[in-house]
Amino acid sequence: MQNEQEGIHRRTFLAMMGVGGTALAGLTLAAKRADAEAIKIQGMKKGEDVFAYIKRIKGKFDQTLYQQVIGAANDFKEGDLTIGVGAKDEATRKIARELLANTKIKDLHEHPLFVDDLQKLIWKTTDQAQYGKVKDWTMGELKEFLLTKSESDIKGVMNGLTSDTIGCVPKLMTNDELIALGQKIFNPLPGTQIGSKGYMGARIQPNSPTDHPDDVFWQTLNAFSYATGDIVIGTNPVDSQVVSVAAVEEALKDVVDTFKLNNIIPWCVLSHIDVQAEVANQYPGSVETMFQSLAGTDDCNKTFDVTIDKILKYAKSKKGEKYGLYFETGQGSEFTNGAENGVDMMVLESRKYGFSRSVAMELVKVQPKGAWLHINDVAGFIGPEVFKTREQLVRCCLEDIAMGKLHGLTIGLDICSTLHMSVTLDDLDWCQDQIMPANPAYLIALPTKNDPMLSYLSTAFQDHVRIREKFGYKVNDEMWGFYKRLGIVDANNKYTKHFGDPLWVYYQYCQAKGDKRSKDVIYAEGRKKIKEVEARGVDIATGHGKNIWDLNPQLETKVKSLYEDAKISLWAELKPDFVKTISNAVPVSTLSKDRNNYISNPGTGEKLSPQTIAALKAIKDSWGVNLPKGQIVISDGLNAKAIMDKNHLAPYIDELRKLLAEANVPMSEENIVVTSGRVRAGYRIGELLFEKADPNAFRGILHIIGERPGTMHHSYSVYITVTKGKTWTEKKIDHDITKLVCNIADTALDPREAARETITIIREMVGKQVNNSRLLGKV
Repeated sequence: MQNEQEGIHRRTFLAMMGVGGTALAGLTLAAKRADAEAIKIQGMKKGEDVFAYIKRIKGKFDQTLYQQVIGAANDFKEGDLTIGVGAKDEATRKIARELLANTKIKDLHEHPLFVDDLQKLIWKTTDQAQYGKVKDWTMGELKEFLLTKSESDIKGVMNGLTSDTIGCVPKLMTNDELIALGQKIFNPLPGTQIGSKGYMGARIQPNSPTDHPDDVFWQTLNAFSYATGDIVIGTNPVDSQVVSVAAVEEALKDVVDTFKLNNIIPWCVLSHIDVQAEVANQYPGSVETMFQSLAGTDDCNKTFDVTIDKILKYAKSKKGEKYGLYFETGQGSEFTNGAENGVDMMVLESRKYGFSRSVAMELVKVQPKGAWLHINDVAGFIGPEVFKTREQLVRCCLEDIAMGKLHGLTIGLDICSTLHMSVTLDDLDWCQDQIMPANPAYLIALPTKNDPMLSYLSTAFQDHVRIREKFGYKVNDEMWGFYKRLGIVDANNKYTKHFGDPLWVYYQYCQAKGDKRSKDVIYAEGRKKIKEVEARGVDIATGHGKNIWDLNPQLETKVKSLYEDAKISLWAELKPDFVKTISNAVPVSTLSKDRNNYISNPGTGEKLSPQTIAALKAIKDSWGVNLPKGQIVISDGLNAKAIMDKNHLAPYIDELRKLLAEANVPMSEENIVVTSGRVRAGYRIGELLFEKADPNAFRGILHIIGERPGTMHHSYSVYITVTKGKTWTEKKIDHDITKLVCNIADTALDPREAARETITIIREMVGKQVNNSRLLGKV
């Protein structure tokens, strides 16, 4: 979906919710509320509810205390502490839950935790007749109802619950109770078994670090070879330009068309929804399901250029079509973007599902067979600022499954972790086993657990095989029929000798295209193409190990080595000797005390040290009245190796400065090198350097920063912030005006090519030719 990462769609929210760069997001609230106190509740009176408690303590209703008490009922997560609504101790948490259990649904309904247009939409689309049935229940009574009554009974009232109310349900439940609830409610996609009891599908995620269509193509065939994939083939693009997105869309469309899967599985490129719409306009027939990441407040949705009206308009545009919309969400996205408005992470996640439920209601009106809409909860993608442990990951997933199902949604999971969390490869298997009894609709599917572009850990194709074997889950019937026709599964539902053989799938693909060449020739061609794909850093899984759900030993060794390298890279620091090789380097630092402090307390990496502020003022004074147009900033980010590796940094800077000089753009001669720097540290540098710039003249910061480790590339991103002096002076700089070039490395996006892309983006920004979604296909 998106750190989500900073920048601009799923992983740009997740690099500003949507795609690409993998530098860990900074944490505005961590900086603002580093000293936020945990909530302490004492002295609850017998039978007291949330509102009686607040009145007794404050003498009247108090919105802040209300948000704090509701938040304190959550299981512990670091993100709630940052927001300022985390319980101080288990005693406080227990009392908060007792207060909540005694509170009536109508009182929660009439006292929203935060009111904006999204809250108004949720109110408008809450079923009033069903609400009338439950409004006088306490939350404790609602919990008992959900755990003891049938699915049909629950579906008779759940549309009468607002998202705030649904968001309070998991606060009162244990993991086992959340699993029991998940086992009870099912919301299948129309005309399929996806989301039905006993079925657990897959979104194939064929990501490429260079958007190479062959990488996407072969990973899709690879998934088919493990009989995995049935809800959508969806790839996260590196480049959100129309021409690049269109090329990937066409590659996916070709696979679906060739295998005649058009009425069985859709495809999707997870760029911003506006880009997808423009691709559909310029390349008719190339776009199927449309994607967008959602947030739980209007303020956060604005960060990635989303409004309620826009999403409802796209829902209406699906009139007469089978496939609709695909949303991604995840706890923590609001506070990492400074837009949580005092509301805890779980309720905000629930509000995203309320948004989705409202959109589904629009789709029902226009789609002949019912709303094709599903949600993917990207549970662990942001990092340790939201939560840190495998137990918390399990809890988060179980909470979100329950809330999604209670909203009537088909909800899947990305059971994932970042490499700067303390969740290992083996831990993810444990997490899967704890979560699967709740029967989510689907999981992400990769060739290995390691995403080759996004540098995070998720679910491998063979994990799906293991889960199906262990829990007895099925793949959507029509897609399973395809796997039988393909020869991966036999008539008795057993895997054949072609299991785990993408070359066999390629042979079937070529035959479906009418290719008359021999099997040997096609296999030889396939082997050559696979080697080319793997040379770009994209693993293709073949065969299996001791068990059919084990990776082959060679690939397993490689994946473990990448994981170990990621841990080394994560703790690497910029070496003084390397900094000396950077021309006109000005070494500075943030408030992070050391590498551990930087990783565990993201806000410290956003704030500049006093020594840095003094050094920057000296640079600014040296300019006098002749301010340059821009400043280059270099930060270690989460991978200093990405900056220090040979042929990484120097080729980019050399080409960039050459192109800027040719364009007559005077740049600062200094290269500011930041130790323990996050993306927002670059904003602060720009605000200091350009605070007295001409209010109507453009000034820019080009911030080079090491991405998340975890792939062979050791890649870095460039965050491009170009705006008029007035904005720098007002210190209003944040992700919403920043654009991104990502996955830069000598083995991924060539640094010199990345420099040319940077210049293109700057021209777009200055010329006001595109918005954050980068709609233009040509410049």
